[in-house]
Amino acid sequence: MRIAAAPISWGVCEVPGWGYQMSPERVLKEMAGLGVEATEFGPDGFLPDHPEAKAATLAAHGLKAVGGFVPAVLHDPGHDPAPEVGRALDSFTAAGGDVLVLSANSGQEGYDSRPELTEDGWRTMFANLDRLRALAAARGVRACLHPHVGTMVESADDVRRVLAGSSIPLCLDTGHLLIGGADPVHLARQHADRVVHVHAKDVDLALARKVQDGSLTYQQAVAQGLYTVLGQGDVDFRAIVAALEQAGFDGWYVMEQDTILPAEPTGEGPLASVKASIAFLRSL
Repeated sequence: MRIAAAPISWGVCEVPGWGYQMSPERVLKEMAGLGVEATEFGPDGFLPDHPEAKAATLAAHGLKAVGGFVPAVLHDPGHDPAPEVGRALDSFTAAGGDVLVLSANSGQEGYDSRPELTEDGWRTMFANLDRLRALAAARGVRACLHPHVGTMVESADDVRRVLAGSSIPLCLDTGHLLIGGADPVHLARQHADRVVHVHAKDVDLALARKVQDGSLTYQQAVAQGLYTVLGQGDVDFRAIVAALEQAGFDGWYVMEQDTILPAEPTGEGPLASVKASIAFLRSL
């Protein structure tokens, strides 16, 4: 049904100090128990580094790879992101993942702030996005850009500039777009031809407003429940799915409910809300 999982829904994240990091064994076992057939890779270090070992670990749980989220500094003229992205693509090739989800890393730690992007920085980022898209395509992988809170592409204006200045397709992350001030329903309706991948999130808009006005950092808001079970927050996901499917979208809906865990869950933990969210997705 083109529904996939992601380790971040179990609190597994690349940000230092994010929270308790659950073991791959438990996370992958719980994913498989949900009946999903695929997952994104998760951050570096979650799965084995060696591409074949990474693929074998997923296969042992009956899972295949969708691809994964790769943060890269794209706006710095003195930094070439191609070597690091190329190394990530090695894993994609070995495990059969065919979607490279790029984010425009700010160069800072975490997602609580970002620097201002200069015009030179925008031009550099556009050139890198097009170059990395071609690099991925040469290996049979579709690259897309993930607008993300605390990165260089966050706001509605940022997204508009990317759509106009680059050929890169989008990962439509319904939560990050709403928090950043963009309208994911509008993007799904007006720019479905640029959407190749979806991160399915729902958001508590009251907490999102606190991130927008600076009264909470992004990480604090996540810890307080910024992301809700799909269908229980303020994202009109029914309208988004309807618009994309009507336009012929054939990509993955990756269930992503960013979570911060204080310790190893003794009961179901994140599994309960992921299970409810996937049931909602299937109902659509």
